[in-house]
Amino acid sequence: MDLKDCTLCPRQCHVDRTAGKTGYCGQANEIVAARAALHMWEEPCISGTNGSGTVFFAGCNMRCVFCQNYDIAHGNAPCKIISVSRLAEVFLELQAKGAHNINLVTPTHYVPQIIDALTIAKNNGLILPVVYNTSSYEKVETLKNLEGLVDIYLPDLKYYSSSISARYSNAPDYFTIASAAIAEMYRQVGSPVFEPPFDSETSLMKKGVIVRHLLLPDCTEDSRSIIRYLFETYGNNIYMSLMNQYTPLPQVAGIPSLNRKITDKEYDAFLDYAISIGIENAYIQEGETASESFIPAFDCEGI
Repeated sequence: MDLKDCTLCPRQCHVDRTAGKTGYCGQANEIVAARAALHMWEEPCISGTNGSGTVFFAGCNMRCVFCQNYDIAHGNAPCKIISVSRLAEVFLELQAKGAHNINLVTPTHYVPQIIDALTIAKNNGLILPVVYNTSSYEKVETLKNLEGLVDIYLPDLKYYSSSISARYSNAPDYFTIASAAIAEMYRQVGSPVFEPPFDSETSLMKKGVIVRHLLLPDCTEDSRSIIRYLFETYGNNIYMSLMNQYTPLPQVAGIPSLNRKITDKEYDAFLDYAISIGIENAYIQEGETASESFIPAFDCEGI
């Protein structure tokens, strides 16, 4: 994991981030973050009653055109540069505030620094589960360095079709890369563990994998392929989070295929399909969820 010749992610930029150079993620050697706070909008077993101790990192190696965190992914939001030792302090401060876990959002391009910060924090009393919240555009070799440090993997599986992933994320190899990454995540943490034993209202996940999939307009067949693959591969040994919260933000105004919300009919048909193939361990969203209220204020709180 040499940041002098960065190949942390599948983009393989080969830039010297230690010299201030930036690759696809837009970030050099320093940790840049936009927010660290208790977050209530994750899956119930992650947010619980107190909230997930969520750290939003700046930059992204995917940069999806429809991204709900577009401003921090593209470096447009207020952010702060912090040291490894400060990041460790942030983890401990979130624990002191009552967080149920430490939730690392878009962490891929900071893996070496995060490993150092988690090691420091754990040596100073951090006992919370660590959640790795990712697009899944990850190298297996990089993920292997996180074994024993991450308890819960919260990956997306965005696309099955290479043409859709190329169009919206400039990543025609996305499914091949992401499916291998999720396999490594599952190898590390295995089947889900809840405390207390699972109850949809009160249980917190302590270990396991929840794969998220966001239904996009006019992509229902692709979405079906994704959940079919996941169920055929993992059965009910993982959880899925099937989301209808797609929100068309200003940056997609010129992309007609993305400039609308998901209809109730589309989402209901998708859920019916999930049930028909035998999926049981799934979180669903009810009611009107397509809203910018899901997007927190990136105002450097807690950083």
